[in-house]
Amino acid sequence: MMISAAPVAAAPPPPPPPVPLTIRAESAHHRLYEFAKTALIKIFAFPYATVCDLYCGSGADTDKWDDAQIGHYIGVDTTFSGIGEAREMLESQRKPYTTEFCKLDPSVENLESHLHDKGIPTDIVCCLQHLQSCFESEEKARSLLRNVSSLLKPGGYFFGITPDSSTIWAKYQKNVEASHNKGIGMKSNIVPSCIRSENYMITFEVEEEKFPSFGKIYQLKFANDVTSETHCLVHFPSLIRLARDAGLEYVEIQNLAEFYDDNRSQFASMLFSYGANFVDPRGRLLARSFDLLGLYSIFVFQKPDPDAAPPIMTPLFHDAVYSHEEQEWLGSNWRQQSAVDEDRSGQVETNLGPGTVIGENDKGILGPGPADLRFPDPL
Repeated sequence: MMISAAPVAAAPPPPPPPVPLTIRAESAHHRLYEFAKTALIKIFAFPYATVCDLYCGSGADTDKWDDAQIGHYIGVDTTFSGIGEAREMLESQRKPYTTEFCKLDPSVENLESHLHDKGIPTDIVCCLQHLQSCFESEEKARSLLRNVSSLLKPGGYFFGITPDSSTIWAKYQKNVEASHNKGIGMKSNIVPSCIRSENYMITFEVEEEKFPSFGKIYQLKFANDVTSETHCLVHFPSLIRLARDAGLEYVEIQNLAEFYDDNRSQFASMLFSYGANFVDPRGRLLARSFDLLGLYSIFVFQKPDPDAAPPIMTPLFHDAVYSHEEQEWLGSNWRQQSAVDEDRSGQVETNLGPGTVIGENDKGILGPGPADLRFPDPL
């Protein structure tokens, strides 16, 4: 996804604000994740906007909205402790915008009925941490997306970050293929359950070769971390389908490493401020940061505005094609659905094959951006 940029000014841009000491002291994956959240907020937030932050936790991300000069912030979390900490922190800091906090579960409860007097509808709904938790079941995922649609103004955006299931599943399938080649899986029906990297380890609770749409649970443990995180794989075609059913149009889902590469000239100095060992002198990702950022994806949806230009249409995923019994994950090939056509029988055919190379000018549904803001050599 390329972000729009104003013409290059003669004067150099101001340096990025200093990163808080608390972030500098955190582990590498936490700092990279904080960078990604800050970058997304810089892209989508604007002055006087009304924002609803789902699973806001203790309000640690509220500082990221300050520079955007938003007008109103609504924090929603599932725990009283998180909401209480957020309130205390904001009361002590005297934010330049008004705030509301509510203890609600966005994947279960009707948010519109609870927030009707809290400043909705909103310009932005974000879910920067826990979208994957809602993919425990289709009911929860559908409920979340209906809530998002009910909270957004026409033309408003829903965006966030989630582990990249395409990357995770591709790594898992390589392990399965390797075990079959060795004869392990074929002889004893044992499917490897772990994905190992120098930076993290992923362990699936159930060993299986198919990717179910919902409820595929795994444990993610980063190097040097004591505890692991429990997540569900987000089946992206199902996310797009359920979002369309809720009245949200698909805009973009992109791996974070690719997102950074597309926007390197805008965000290299910011990422450098989060850690000098993340990028080289030209702003290119080093191996560790590429591996860690590549574990996540950004997602962007928009609620259509009938008074504006026609929105980009969401790819249609037919139930007949994506039935539970026939579903298999084909790497990241689903991302090419922007080029999908439907044939006469109603089946979905794509013009792009698994080995298709997407041209530089085709990267990102928002376009490649001005040429003078891109580095000449690829990552």
